[in-house]
Amino acid sequence: MEASASPLYHFISSHQSLTQKQPRCYSTNFGLVNAAETLSESSPSTSLESLSLLQFDYEKKFNSLNSVRAMHAKMIKLSNEWDTKKNMQYFISGYLEFDDFQSAAVLFFVGFAENYLYWNSFLEEYTYFGGTPCEILEVFSELHSKGVNFNSEILAFVLKICSKLRDMWLGLEVHACLIKKGFDLDVYTRCALMNFYGRCCGTESANKVFKETSMHDSLLWNEAILVNLRNEKWTEGLQMFRDMQALLVKANSLTISKVLQACGKLGALDEGKQIHGYVIRYALESNILIRTALINMYVKNDNIKLARVVFDSTDNRNLPCWNSIISGYTALGYLDDAWELFHEMKTCNIKPDIITWNSLLSGHFLHGSYREVLAIVRRMQSAGYQPNRNSITCALQAVSELGYLRIGKEIHCHVLRNGLDYDLHIATSLVDMYVKNDDLTSAQAVFDCMKNRNVCAWNSLISGYSCKGHFEKAGDLLDQMKEEGIKPDIVTYNSMVSGYSTSNCIKEALAMIRRIKSSGMSPNVISWTSLVSGCSQQGYFREAFEFLTQMQDEGIKVNSVTVASLLQACAGLSLLHIGKEIHCLCIRNNFIDDVYVSTALIDMYSKCGNLENAQKVFQSLEDKTLASWNSMITGFAIYSLGTEAISLFDKMREANIQPDAITFIALLSNCKHSGLLDKGWKYFDHMKTDFGVIPTIEHYSCMVDLLGRVGYLDEASDFIQSMPMEPNAAVWGALLTSCRIHGNVELGEIAAEHLFKLEPYNAANYALMMNLYALSNRWKDVDRIRDKMEAMGVKIGPVWSWLKVDQRIHIFSTAGKTHPEEGEIFFEFYKLISEMKKLGYKPDTKCVVQNISEVEKEKALLGHTEKLAITYGLIRTTSPAPIRVINNTRICSDCHTVAKYMSLLRRREIFLKDGVRFHHFRDGKCSCCDLW
Repeated sequence: MEASASPLYHFISSHQSLTQKQPRCYSTNFGLVNAAETLSESSPSTSLESLSLLQFDYEKKFNSLNSVRAMHAKMIKLSNEWDTKKNMQYFISGYLEFDDFQSAAVLFFVGFAENYLYWNSFLEEYTYFGGTPCEILEVFSELHSKGVNFNSEILAFVLKICSKLRDMWLGLEVHACLIKKGFDLDVYTRCALMNFYGRCCGTESANKVFKETSMHDSLLWNEAILVNLRNEKWTEGLQMFRDMQALLVKANSLTISKVLQACGKLGALDEGKQIHGYVIRYALESNILIRTALINMYVKNDNIKLARVVFDSTDNRNLPCWNSIISGYTALGYLDDAWELFHEMKTCNIKPDIITWNSLLSGHFLHGSYREVLAIVRRMQSAGYQPNRNSITCALQAVSELGYLRIGKEIHCHVLRNGLDYDLHIATSLVDMYVKNDDLTSAQAVFDCMKNRNVCAWNSLISGYSCKGHFEKAGDLLDQMKEEGIKPDIVTYNSMVSGYSTSNCIKEALAMIRRIKSSGMSPNVISWTSLVSGCSQQGYFREAFEFLTQMQDEGIKVNSVTVASLLQACAGLSLLHIGKEIHCLCIRNNFIDDVYVSTALIDMYSKCGNLENAQKVFQSLEDKTLASWNSMITGFAIYSLGTEAISLFDKMREANIQPDAITFIALLSNCKHSGLLDKGWKYFDHMKTDFGVIPTIEHYSCMVDLLGRVGYLDEASDFIQSMPMEPNAAVWGALLTSCRIHGNVELGEIAAEHLFKLEPYNAANYALMMNLYALSNRWKDVDRIRDKMEAMGVKIGPVWSWLKVDQRIHIFSTAGKTHPEEGEIFFEFYKLISEMKKLGYKPDTKCVVQNISEVEKEKALLGHTEKLAITYGLIRTTSPAPIRVINNTRICSDCHTVAKYMSLLRRREIFLKDGVRFHHFRDGKCSCCDLW
């Protein structure tokens, strides 16, 4: 029974390497003593001298290689039965102990190789003492060249080593030898051939060996399936298993466990359930290997309930079984349940191992519980477990996400104290941690100390320098990498593309794309997405869509990151129709559950004038992240819906979501757009004391804007003076805008003086100051500002508004061609003005920054682009569709009043975007409540 089962074990299980040396008794190597004792050997008739030698003390150790050779020679000379298994065992151990690997291999081939049971043990012991499989093949080749004949079992053993070393040519010679000797029909030899071809030539060659075999017994079927699955041919392996079952051939436990693994890899839940039925039908449920494979299969198919059913019905749960279910719970995000199992495991007297702890670590990291990852590391150390490379790598990744550089350095010290810095994986993780914590000096130091740098280490450092804009250093590393014989891969070049893109070097990024092509590689989805993302972040929205077109022309499909970047571009250009198309694409490609995509959708709809859809996307999210809450609160700010924003913030707190700096920027923006001074002060005062968020310049800018908009200009000025940091252009710009609203020339001049120093070429600041002077009829000062602009070469760009009608964009601009339907537009607009005046409308001529007559000012007001765009929308669209107009400047008070009247007279909803916020006009009212 053992003889028939052992070859299968040999071919399937022999590739597990020893991970730790254990104390061994040389006289019992290969487990032969027990085997020898059970063999029925006849007692030979020997001389007294021979008999004394056969009764040699096998526990006695040799003291040198010469003593081994001398005793071996004496045994051969004096004993007729020197080649008994026990004697040969003894001498093989002696040769291995003193590093004479060639003699040990020769002795094994000559006297031992006919017994299947010893192959694995010999190979393990051989490598344990420092020998290499290559030396065994050298001995085989030498013996073969000298005419030594080997049987099929020895040749199968040599094929196994050829498979392990990927020695294709010697393996082919062995195959030829098998054919010549007629051994190739032997079932064990066939298994060895399939294993060899599967590892060295691919599954097609291995399957060919299988198909050429006339009789397919269970051993061949099992080996054929395993060969395919070892090569990750999951579909093919699963199909072979179906064919095998159709012929009523029984699968062994290892094959079943591997096929279940394939079902997990393929997401084939139905097939996995059928195999589960097969297991029950053949009463294999008690096999713990299969039980564990079933748990893993259900976990991989996101069915934790069935995995738990299998686990609960398992009587003799071993450690791998516990680890599988705990790993499943953590992988799927059921962290509390995983901890319950962890504690239950200890009550069942099953001691967790490093795999158990690493499962908890990886699960918490995967689901964003980065602080818990560090706590688990401390806990496992307190329990007496030493973190291994996986533990340390996970902890370093958590440090990178949290930005805890100090803790990262502590982990680095632990690595050095425990001599783990030699580990390439850990060293690369350290480089990556320092890079992501903006400590390139330490990253470079770790990198310089690495003896063997793989491409990942090079990529991490190059990415760090590239993303920080140090392109010269990144380029030098790229050249050095090539000089040291490390070939840059697509990740290397992609890091350069990403760095150039995010640093506003679009031309250089595109050049790097061309360099990828010239190096013989093809830019992938990450290459193009880096370019698209960089353009979106830098405001090159049109270029982002141009690169998308090139990407699609090369046959590369977008991923979730590409989609999120495109949605950002849609938001920047207010392209609602394209945003909706991308939303459909997300639904078709299952991107909708991606947290970045869903957040980008909320942002896109908010900034494109469709707050209703933004709310629908937000409400549809099952797991709302902080980013999604922030995006929705910001959406309310865009529409001046401060009360709704505050209500949403309260719900966010009820959901135990901790706010961050962005949350408070969104809240303060809502307060300033809605005139909620008391609420604004409350959030500003409590953000640090209650939530630990330190106010930044953006928060101070919001407070200055809030104070100024509600008329507290002196308080706003005092607030600026009390700021703990130097006011920037945003702060002074907020004050100047408030001075323009309330006509405070004195403070406005102070703010403008700072702005002209900070942003000497920003035309918007000059325009605001001219408007402020014009309100006070200080025309000489208006001319003075205009002359200053001309002297500095600062020009106010053209004002434009656009809307989409019938899939076409219609642009109304103060520069360029007039609209082809201008006559009809003005005719309708004059009718509207006449109707408005009957309701009490009076043109606000203060909006005209020109020293002309009132009549001329009224005429000038008629040409404002947003009025013409809204009028055209009223002509060419029908109710109930809202009119959406995008304007590139702040709407004047007269246009604001006219839009309110238009919405009342024509009973239409009008969305008008000026800069970063929307005005929603309905029934003669605006969502901003005239606070803008």
